[in-house]
Amino acid sequence: MDIEALSVLKSQAAVSEKASLAVTKLAMNAAEEDSQALTKMMELSVNPNLGGNFDQSV
Repeated sequence: MDIEALSVLKSQAAVSEKASLAVTKLAMNAAEEDSQALTKMMELSVNPNLGGNFDQSV
């Protein structure tokens, strides 16, 4: 392979890695926000025993 082709491949790999990292960070931030909202909702619950038990049928 020539140097130009290697340079292009390396650049494409770097861009792909940066995009993947950015998407992962977005997913982590969204999950953190969701967990914070769920925690707050549970703290504000009028009946703290609500949802402690549930019936499950298969």
